[in-house]
Amino acid sequence: MQNKTNQVSTLFMFMGLLFCVCLITANVLETKQIACGPLSVTGGLLVFPISYIINDCVSEVWGFRKARTLIWLGFAMNFIFVMFGALADVIPGAPWWDNDEGFHAVFGLAPRVAAASFTAFVVGSFINAYVMSRMKILSHGKNFSARAIVSTIFGETADSLIFFPLAFLGVLPTGQLMPLIISQIMLKTVYEIIVLPITIQVVKRIKRIEGEDVYDEGVSYNMFSFK
Repeated sequence: MQNKTNQVSTLFMFMGLLFCVCLITANVLETKQIACGPLSVTGGLLVFPISYIINDCVSEVWGFRKARTLIWLGFAMNFIFVMFGALADVIPGAPWWDNDEGFHAVFGLAPRVAAASFTAFVVGSFINAYVMSRMKILSHGKNFSARAIVSTIFGETADSLIFFPLAFLGVLPTGQLMPLIISQIMLKTVYEIIVLPITIQVVKRIKRIEGEDVYDEGVSYNMFSFK
């Protein structure tokens, strides 16, 4: 007889696929700088916050353990994408190929930036899931909106504080780093707040369909545990 707790629902699988697609898409869009009023941000801002929204949904419905699986799955898929992109970038192009510069701009991610991105993603995502999980227990499952926003603030803050110094310290003027970090945190949090009504309805519907509403009592928060 199969253990039901080891089964994966269709909805969880869909959330996992969407999570990975958002991460990979954000990697490609990061190569473009866009203007957001007086601020300059990367195109990844359009999609990357969705990964935190999905993280919130999974943590709320299925708990920290499933969120942990989702985070490492996203890391692995993103890593595969970046590595194959880098491999294709270093292989010499065909004699008639004349778009090396454009291809390199998208897939020639510097090792320093890639390492910063992967580290920031893992730490930020796990902090987001942890805060969401602990606040749910402390609030007895109430105030989802507040928990979603607070967990995003913690996760995005950790993400930005790790990524920008690791990726750009010594490249950008030091005085520009903190304004850049603050603007990224603020914009991603505003993004979360704007789509929060949709997030709430999605969580309610998933709970109703799945019959799940996990509280992480006694769960291990070790990010490297796969039990």
